[in-house]
Amino acid sequence: MSATATKLDHKVVSRDQWRRLYSEFLNKEKELTRQSDELARQRRELPWTRVDKDYTLEGPRGKVRLADLFDGQTQLAVYHFMFGPDWAEGCPGCSYVTDHLNGALEHLRARDVSLVLVSRGPLEKLAAFEKRMGWRLPWFSSQGSDFNRDFGVAFTKEEVASGEKKYNFDTTAPHGEENPGMSFFVKDENGAIYHTYSTFGRGLETLLGTYAVLDRAPRGRDEAGLPAPMAWVRHHDKYESNKQGAASCCQHKAEH
Repeated sequence: MSATATKLDHKVVSRDQWRRLYSEFLNKEKELTRQSDELARQRRELPWTRVDKDYTLEGPRGKVRLADLFDGQTQLAVYHFMFGPDWAEGCPGCSYVTDHLNGALEHLRARDVSLVLVSRGPLEKLAAFEKRMGWRLPWFSSQGSDFNRDFGVAFTKEEVASGEKKYNFDTTAPHGEENPGMSFFVKDENGAIYHTYSTFGRGLETLLGTYAVLDRAPRGRDEAGLPAPMAWVRHHDKYESNKQGAASCCQHKAEH
């Protein structure tokens, strides 16, 4: 059903009743916020594990080590972007995430966090896709290293075919050879690097401001009739509305 022809089939009450019911619901939201704050505190108290392997990746300025990705900060956030060595373009879902991360770069650096993307695809493909998407996040290729595998986002064809629960800390089967995730690291005053936290699957939803808005919209995510929850997601330059908007813009310019 189109947005202009949405059928109204919902309970309607007076303004006073709405405020009373909303106030009751607000108490539940506040309790969830408190629970989330407590979980965040417990997350920060999880133990760390030292990274002893000397990973080498490739960036726009050549070969770099994991330590270089901190770029003057003491904390590092790595988004494991799904872009396989033989892929023509990046994963639409990971692109959806990166659209949200793209504007956070300076804000995170202000809080001593360096944010980068890492994929197994060759650097020239990553650079071309980044230019197409209009992003400005540092993007590094881990092709030829064990980085993606060691941090739980890359699997062999045999592992995928087996259906074993090897992804997301052995809780679910991998989606394929490439899988999404986000890993966090810290570097101490002596230069030692520690892996502090990783999240996968629906743990990545907290990065998606679009879902936060949709969850509060009248129809929510509206994904029940789709073959998969994110089946509607496209690269941001592939939505029909964007193409129509671009065409209208060009026509407007031509008329003026």
